[in-house]
Amino acid sequence: MLIQILFLDPILFLIVAIAIIFSLSIHEYFHAWTAYFLGDSTAKDKGRLTINPLAHLDPLGTLMIFVSGFGWGKPVPINSVNLKNQKWGNVLIGFAGPAANFLMAIAVGIIIRFFQISNTYFGSILGLFVWINLVLGIFNLMPIPPLDGSHIFLANASEKVKIFFIKNSIFLITGLVLFAYYVGFDFIIKPLFVLITGSLPPF
Repeated sequence: MLIQILFLDPILFLIVAIAIIFSLSIHEYFHAWTAYFLGDSTAKDKGRLTINPLAHLDPLGTLMIFVSGFGWGKPVPINSVNLKNQKWGNVLIGFAGPAANFLMAIAVGIIIRFFQISNTYFGSILGLFVWINLVLGIFNLMPIPPLDGSHIFLANASEKVKIFFIKNSIFLITGLVLFAYYVGFDFIIKPLFVLITGSLPPF
């Protein structure tokens, strides 16, 4: 759990906290910007078209990230009726958040891969940033409400399938968290990290 880092290395904990908060804020901002670009100003009208973390962080969700390693931000309000593209609008908005995380991971990963970083501690910080964004991107792509993937993969699903995922979302997310800890990190996130950065994770 991330809270353990606080007692082992308080400075590193602060850096990880800033990286997570920044990554979550950019994630939610891209949802809001995409909705606005597609014709819905609901998020903008509610002050969510900003990278200011105070507009996007859910207090309990943020606390849970550091206590359990799993949490959430405030969902971006969307009025689908206003979208120019009724068929793919929600899909594009749902994908925008994870896409932002992948773009940030790739951008920082390129720095790690192609630029010599003499300061090992700084290199580890960059590596953590890449790791955090890969985790956020992959996790949010899962087709379980209220995760972003549910808007992407369940957009054209039957009502029975949607109801099944909604009714069992708590159990499915719990299973997803366990899967991430025991399988996803080693067999999904780690290979992606190596592919992007050309190096092993800094832990």
